[in-house]
Amino acid sequence: MSKLNDFFVRIIDFFRYEIWQISEYELPPAKRYSHRFIKIIMLAIRGFVADNLIIRASALTYSILFAIVPFIALIMSIARGFGVETLIESSLQQSMIVQPDSIPIIMGFIDRYLKTAQGGIFIGVGLVILFWSVMSFLRHVEGSFNSIWQVKKSRSMVRQFSIYFSFILIIPVLIVFSSGLSIFVNSAVTHSYVYGVLNPLMRFGVKFTPYIINWLVFTILFMLIPYTRVRFNHALFAGFITGTVFQLFQLIYIHGQVYLSRYNVVYGGFAAIPLLFLWLQISCLIVLLGAEISYTSQNIHNFDYELDTNNISTRYKNFLTLFITFIIIKQFENQKSAFTSNQIAMNYKLPIRLVNQIITKLVEVNVLIEVVSETSKSKTYIPAFDINKLSVSLLFSKLDNHGSEMFLTNKNALLDSFWQKTLDLKEKSDETIKHILVKDL
Repeated sequence: MSKLNDFFVRIIDFFRYEIWQISEYELPPAKRYSHRFIKIIMLAIRGFVADNLIIRASALTYSILFAIVPFIALIMSIARGFGVETLIESSLQQSMIVQPDSIPIIMGFIDRYLKTAQGGIFIGVGLVILFWSVMSFLRHVEGSFNSIWQVKKSRSMVRQFSIYFSFILIIPVLIVFSSGLSIFVNSAVTHSYVYGVLNPLMRFGVKFTPYIINWLVFTILFMLIPYTRVRFNHALFAGFITGTVFQLFQLIYIHGQVYLSRYNVVYGGFAAIPLLFLWLQISCLIVLLGAEISYTSQNIHNFDYELDTNNISTRYKNFLTLFITFIIIKQFENQKSAFTSNQIAMNYKLPIRLVNQIITKLVEVNVLIEVVSETSKSKTYIPAFDINKLSVSLLFSKLDNHGSEMFLTNKNALLDSFWQKTLDLKEKSDETIKHILVKDL
């Protein structure tokens, strides 16, 4: 029994501490990806809780319900201009897998909404309300993604309008493409002689088309929505997981309609409303979790040695500060290319999060200067002044003296005198200080 307990204790310690003390640079390729996957999932779950994604999903659900009619109405009006209204409507009916009774209701709302557009009043106030509803929803989506990515600044209003309106124009094209592809697969391929002679793996691939479409759509969303640079491989990784989970949820929901039919007895014709809420809520949760996965995948290096860096001692942090300053100065002295923070972390096996914290502090106290490359936009670091004048004492003096102090003077005589004694102690040697008791100050 004790051996079993020890085994579980080791497993828990591994996931809580040890896995975060192993950076990817130290692992062979065979173990690197498995460790990375475990870290990403753990961090995504932690971010799911820390970022209150359930509450954010509820807020997004409300925004969708408020904007769904004008949003689809705008898409349908664009579809009518291209002559693909029937195909868009058919695709929307297939994608909205809530109770079938809700589809005619929603499409009826949309039809009346579009007919109102022919009136003179709609041209003014109605048009403003339509665009405001859609823009407000899309801004809410971007705000949720930016919050996950810890982006404080949003796009300008002009930039938002251009991107969102382009997005709305592209949606009918994507729907037509996906619907056309599905129709081609279901009719031209599955009923042809070629399909019969294809091996089972290829036939499975043909039926796998909805998953591929979901992967592409979510990858594009995770790349374009956040107001920051999201690398394609990390967006693709999150898009693969999110698209797969979303498609499986669709299948489970469709087959679960039989067990949810009892809502018809309770709610009657309104049964579609709670089911629509449930579908939207879970769909929003899946999308937000995918955004969390893309963020943790791209920033996973920031969490190496997280527990240790959060509890780092002053002495060890001073040591690493002196070491990083030393290697940057030696690089400058030897007339070699300046280091980026990532290069320092990789070359000397240091946690990137701690390296960034230390370098940021050294820039703030004017020990280092940040240089931005015009071509690669990467940030490198060089000494801020003559390296022949930067002593160890001056370095730590700049760090110690940075920030506010002396703001409590002339308020307490004992406090003022104790401050002077503290300054005097710094002038004494360690050998002298170790014999002075705190009570004798």
